[in-house]
Amino acid sequence: MKKLTVLLAALFYTAITYSQNNTFKAIIKDGKTNTPLIGASAQVLGTSIGFSADSTGTIILSNVPSGKQVIEFRFLGYANRKNTLIFPLAQVTPLQVTLNPEESDDLDEVVVSATRSSRTIDNIPTRVEVIAGEELDEKGNMKPGDIRMLLAESTGIQTQQASATSGNSAIRIQGLDGKYTQVTRDGFPLYSGFSGGLSLLQVAPLDLQQVEVIKGSSSTLYGGGAIAGLVNLVSKKPTEERQINFLLNGTSALGIDASGFYAQKFEKIGATVYAAYNHGTAYDPADIGLTAIPKFDRFTLNPKLFVYFNDNTTLTAGVNATAEKRVGGDLEYIKGNGSADHSYFEENKTGRYSTQLELEHRFSDKAKLVLKNSLSYYDRTIGLPNYKFSGAQVSTYSEANYSRNDGQAYWVIGANFLTDRFKENQASATPVRNYNYTTIGGFVQNTWDVAEDVTLESGLRGDYHNKFGFFFLPRVSALWKINEHFSTRLGGGMGYKAPTVFTEDAERIQFRGVLPLDVDGTKAERSFGANYDINYRTLLFDELGFSINHMFFYTRINNPVILTPAIGGNYQYIQPNGNFDTKGMETNVKLTYGDFKLFVGYTYADVNQHSGSTSTTYPLVSKHRLNNVLMYEIEEKWKVGAEAYYFSTQQLNDGSTGKSYWTAGLMAERIWERFSIFVNFENFTNTRQTKFGPIYSGPITAPVFQDIYAPVDGFVVNGGIKLKF
Repeated sequence: MKKLTVLLAALFYTAITYSQNNTFKAIIKDGKTNTPLIGASAQVLGTSIGFSADSTGTIILSNVPSGKQVIEFRFLGYANRKNTLIFPLAQVTPLQVTLNPEESDDLDEVVVSATRSSRTIDNIPTRVEVIAGEELDEKGNMKPGDIRMLLAESTGIQTQQASATSGNSAIRIQGLDGKYTQVTRDGFPLYSGFSGGLSLLQVAPLDLQQVEVIKGSSSTLYGGGAIAGLVNLVSKKPTEERQINFLLNGTSALGIDASGFYAQKFEKIGATVYAAYNHGTAYDPADIGLTAIPKFDRFTLNPKLFVYFNDNTTLTAGVNATAEKRVGGDLEYIKGNGSADHSYFEENKTGRYSTQLELEHRFSDKAKLVLKNSLSYYDRTIGLPNYKFSGAQVSTYSEANYSRNDGQAYWVIGANFLTDRFKENQASATPVRNYNYTTIGGFVQNTWDVAEDVTLESGLRGDYHNKFGFFFLPRVSALWKINEHFSTRLGGGMGYKAPTVFTEDAERIQFRGVLPLDVDGTKAERSFGANYDINYRTLLFDELGFSINHMFFYTRINNPVILTPAIGGNYQYIQPNGNFDTKGMETNVKLTYGDFKLFVGYTYADVNQHSGSTSTTYPLVSKHRLNNVLMYEIEEKWKVGAEAYYFSTQQLNDGSTGKSYWTAGLMAERIWERFSIFVNFENFTNTRQTKFGPIYSGPITAPVFQDIYAPVDGFVVNGGIKLKF
């Protein structure tokens, strides 16, 4: 009996041991921070046995079949890991499993400079959208010569074409006029006032590291002009590994883009050089006798030198130079067959030259001082039959800022000085529209980690403008990381805009008859606005990545300056007692499955002008927009993308309504180690405004153009080759 009891006890103990060793226990942690990954999953491949990690990162898998089993560990944004184990297990203690972040462009830690805090995009209370890496490269395939498409295909941004024949365009964020968006390059305001004309057409993406977009008032960060938002173009920097890139592109409209980029960092110096030639041939797909794409030749040279005095001090000096001649209008005139019946033209000659100087000195890992200066010269001549407008703008920007990171709080304190002078070369009876503005400002910004999951960013700026007085500009944003899946942001601020004659409405009529601004009788435009957004991301069905961002926005501009008809066929700027406001929402959805990525974006923008008890719809705004992009990518081998965009009806300036429309495109790129070839079918639906009706009235020798709200160039194929050395 005693022997039987011992035998039963041994069998019972063996059964317990076997049961325990067929139960798998592990703790899943971040490979860098060693923090538990709450919600990470583990699954025994080939079975339905799986479990999600609890608040300590612990998972328990029960009843695992005996023998060799493969267990896969997953977490969104991290590389999957597989462990092969033999059950029953000899080990009874929990297995320590570490996962590392995926090496993917859209999940890499992107450091944003536009907010001045130099934080990663996931840790910034201010909502920032970044176009970088593969997305920047893909958009560059579609239009290598400029950044219009790169911005236009982003949710909430619309590029508004101001000229039917020369293609000049402006950025509209959340439906507001282009004059309310500030465009900077590496934090330097090089594209304001007169120099904003043709700016989108004269910036190419090849030498850009990323494009940062802040929607909503950003005047606290960069001063006047950033009422609707800010677009910061970040240039590439040299690395120890040499970069030599060439791009050659041709289009079915007989356009050519040839550009090259070089960058390399040595022990004490580094350099980047970007050079490009862009050519366009007069193109009339609608066969109406007027150019949809003008004839143009543009040369660009951007060299930049980096001097590394030591590990703590770096001096950067750069020059941007662009010269272009652009002419659109009557196709026969441009071909050299001008006559009395073929005499209309619109010619633009521009020279854009600027210098940038920046000195950065780090006192320690926590504190640094940055000194900046830029000098910009921009001249432009607009010529039409019996009309000429020309002038030059000289502007300077100087800034000093000191930043300190104490771990829990990041401080930036600084001051800047801005001069902006425009001098017109009088060529008509219209009085000259000269101005000479200076602004001095000071700012302070604090980013405070209130708790592990809550960050608060607040800022304050005071600007004094020599013509429009003092401006007090507070701003605040907050980020709450609710858990691994949810986060939310809330922010708002105030802004202002010093008026000039250079607006979309004046550009549309080439400044003909536009009277000078009555500075003494005009106040600066002031604004306030707020954004609220919520983000969610997760892994569905263990393989389908899903993320969604939904944002609500509101901006109000008080006492806007409006161009209106005046006596004698002239135009004058008035400032009625009223306001503009834009309110709406944006939704961005991203799905990833294997090598596929699907992006869907929706924008609702309700923009209105209020004067007294009257409210009217603001013109040239699509109230509803839909962006759809599907990408298929095999890393370092293939990129294939399809896209479709919808624009709802738009109110036009003459009171009529434009038609709604769709455009669609298809892009493919085959990649090898040192080169790639690409082809892009843009607008293959051949959507053109000229199909909806005439785009001008009157004789072709003196056309009066309607608002351009849809493409005029139609279906265009482009393709080329990219080389890397």
